[in-house]
Amino acid sequence: MEPNYEFYSNYACDFFPCHYGQNKEDFNCLFCYCPLYSYADCPGSPRYQKGRSGKTFKDCSNCTFPHKPENYERIVEILSERA
Repeated sequence: MEPNYEFYSNYACDFFPCHYGQNKEDFNCLFCYCPLYSYADCPGSPRYQKGRSGKTFKDCSNCTFPHKPENYERIVEILSERA
């Protein structure tokens, strides 16, 4: 896949790919930090866990939603709706 404004892979990153078991050629690094992290109802597959302090936190370590090229438009749509 050719790099463009919707897709970017950082093969030089020490953590690439940050989610193992993914196809490296189709792994989108554009949303390295997921812009949907702060939304409890994001379309990804987060887990919610309790930390040592007893506070609940969102664990997205197994979520690959923002890294799939076909989800770029959906992410932009969600951000536009909530802006």
